[in-house]
Amino acid sequence: MTVTLWLPGDSAAASVGADAVAAALLNEAASRGLELRLRRNGSRGLFWLEPLLEVETPAGRIAYGPVAADDVPGLLDRGLLEGAGHPLCQGPTEEIPYLKDQERLTFARVGVIEPLDLAGYEAQGGLAGLRRALALTPAEIVDAVTDSGLRGRGGAGFPAGIKWRTVLEQPAGPDGGSKYVCCNADEGDSGTFADRLLIEGDPFLLIEGLAIAGLATGAGQGFVYLRSEYPRAIEVLKRAICVMEQAGWLGDDLGGSGRTFRLEVRRGAGAYICGEESAMLESLEGRRGTVRAKPPIPAVAGLFGRPTLVNNVLTLAAVPTILARGAAFYRDFGQGRSRGTQAFQLAGNVRRGGLVEKAFGVSLRALIEDFGGGTASGRPFRAAQLGGPLGAYVGAAQLDTAMDYESVAAAGGLLGHGGIVVFDDTVDMARMARFAFEFCEIESCGKCTPCRIGAVRGKEALERILGDRDLARNLALVEELCELMADGSLCAMGGLTPMPVLSALRLFPEDFGRAPAAAAE
Repeated sequence: MTVTLWLPGDSAAASVGADAVAAALLNEAASRGLELRLRRNGSRGLFWLEPLLEVETPAGRIAYGPVAADDVPGLLDRGLLEGAGHPLCQGPTEEIPYLKDQERLTFARVGVIEPLDLAGYEAQGGLAGLRRALALTPAEIVDAVTDSGLRGRGGAGFPAGIKWRTVLEQPAGPDGGSKYVCCNADEGDSGTFADRLLIEGDPFLLIEGLAIAGLATGAGQGFVYLRSEYPRAIEVLKRAICVMEQAGWLGDDLGGSGRTFRLEVRRGAGAYICGEESAMLESLEGRRGTVRAKPPIPAVAGLFGRPTLVNNVLTLAAVPTILARGAAFYRDFGQGRSRGTQAFQLAGNVRRGGLVEKAFGVSLRALIEDFGGGTASGRPFRAAQLGGPLGAYVGAAQLDTAMDYESVAAAGGLLGHGGIVVFDDTVDMARMARFAFEFCEIESCGKCTPCRIGAVRGKEALERILGDRDLARNLALVEELCELMADGSLCAMGGLTPMPVLSALRLFPEDFGRAPAAAAE
């Protein structure tokens, strides 16, 4: 009897030797005369267990990890193909607490299916949302997205339905030109990897979301702006588009509806600023990625001057679930104005790094301590940065903050793309503040003076503070520069750089030569 084994083939697993494990399995099977079928799935996001090898048994999949190529002979000797016990055995995959305690909607199929198996995708509920959308009017699709409470998962949390309706209501233009849908997959925030994990593990979900967006807004062409640092994701997504075209789910007759929606992948060139929507559009048009002044907003005049819907990967990937299972089903997850689930990404000095999809409202403490297991070093937790390199730092006193848009904002932070980077008590927060300015200096498009010059002067002031020179004057200068950048920058690149700087100053004054008591007065 042929036994089926599952081993991730995505970038995360490959980086820690999954391909070598695959080769070892096939070589051992051939030498022992074993009948096995090795299927390559996406990573489930339990990174501390990668490569995570699963074997199908009558009782379900049994997981082993982290598996190295040298472990393969011993695993086979101990009954791997029967799901037998072993020091690397984690038990039934779905019962691993890290995975079992999640609420996976967007990532429900990631790690479960082969990424390019369209039949497997459909068998696990794929295409149900697109089929439902084909039976609705564009306005009805937009109503469903609006009623679900879905908000943009890229950073600001803008209601997706409002953006979709704005594009729908725009005329195509006097020459009948197309509207566009653009997916921002330029995932550049530190500690984030959800976009890559989804694209490499379940690319049809993103394509389905894009096709629904095209039907809803009247757009006939879509683009996925995918960062060049993700070559495997680019390859997988391009192949998935070809599969969907051949199956009739993309092209001139989408699902037999007579409507057109084509999709292309465009490779980014490594500029962080192109994560900003208008800079991304400039790059898509073949120009240097610099921020556009607004208005007009992209929904009115975006790519090539046409009405353009711009959403990020996780926003679009949530849409098929909303259409398939209803707006009320999705809205029942979360709290307040933060509805649905968020893909939280644990990185930095954390014992169990990986992806955790939970309904909005889970506490930061639960994510870092219960899922993450605390610091990898075993030293006391000191800080975490939320929302990427331009997000605020939080300290131990903020660990019980509910992870939703409003609660994080009330705590002076930014939820952003869901990244959480953990630091122990050895971190120097003055150096982290300097890094924020340096990052802005390097990544600024240079279009506006507050960002271009403010970041340089801020870095210089922090260097003087680190050198214990003229502390009072330089601290005052840093605060003045932060106010100028926040109020005067053209986009969030300069406007949000003060957030990590000021949060570090507020929460950890002792690292800047200030007495904590003086800072609290």
